[in-house]
Amino acid sequence: MFTMPLPGRRGRNRGVATGRWMAVRGYALRAAGLAGAVAGLATSVVLLIAGCALLGVAAAGGGGAAVAIVIAVLIVAAAFVACDRLALSAMLARPVSEVEHPELYRLVRELSKAGRLPVPRLYLSPAGQPNVFAAGRGLRSAAVCCTEGLLRVLDEAELRGVLGHELAHVSGRDILASSVSAGLATVITFPVGLARFARPGSVRSGSVASGPGSGLGLTETLLMLVLGPIAAVVIRLAVSQEREYRADASGALLTGDPVALASALRKIDAGTAELALAPDGRRTSVGHLMIASPFRPEGIARLFRTHPPAGERIRRLEALAGYRR
Repeated sequence: MFTMPLPGRRGRNRGVATGRWMAVRGYALRAAGLAGAVAGLATSVVLLIAGCALLGVAAAGGGGAAVAIVIAVLIVAAAFVACDRLALSAMLARPVSEVEHPELYRLVRELSKAGRLPVPRLYLSPAGQPNVFAAGRGLRSAAVCCTEGLLRVLDEAELRGVLGHELAHVSGRDILASSVSAGLATVITFPVGLARFARPGSVRSGSVASGPGSGLGLTETLLMLVLGPIAAVVIRLAVSQEREYRADASGALLTGDPVALASALRKIDAGTAELALAPDGRRTSVGHLMIASPFRPEGIARLFRTHPPAGERIRRLEALAGYRR
């Protein structure tokens, strides 16, 4: 005997089917984004090795090319192994203990449990600018670094929102391409750091410099004009603006509060404009890892901008919450 399905059951079935379709679509978009990032990173590695080989040929013929290729492979390997440490050291970050910031640990544990993720290592940067980033090669090697400025200006709900955003980068596995590209760019611009260290009166340690008075010297500027575009190409091949949109949406779903993340982005955008970091070689190489660009959109820093406009990110988050404009 044929029995008509009850309306309630039909609605539930339709809801389950819609949920499954949205989940499949989300996984497909995430996989496509990850594949694109890895392909871009692989392209940048190939171009870097080929460029080194051409320089070797120009300098010493075939033997020079072989030596240059070996050096390039060693650079890539070093960038892959030490990418998270290079990013953290650029922001002078240190490990933070649970005794110092128990609330930070509590929020990260709750979100990690909700996202079924290993709890990442937590670091703190002395920068007064409000910002945060995640780095690492995978789920178990991930690290999340907050600046002191971020912990000062955000309330608990907003901090939860930005931590959810960073854990979305971890769960989406796009930190591999972004962190390795940061490592490669850091190695490429390493001579700029040497020139900065050698300059009398330069900022060396203990603080993350900001403001127009702590910019590049003449030698550093010349080196950045040569090496900066190469590092920027490496980053732009591996990182796209869609990466931040996906992390915003996934992080908002993880926390269940897109409005809090939107509010945090407003404060962070205002803070990065007021306390913009000096674009030296090391920090320009890791700026794309942060939730918002830490530099003013001018000079050499424009080459490294990979973040979408803050206003559009906020609009999309508010749309997730049901706000209409």
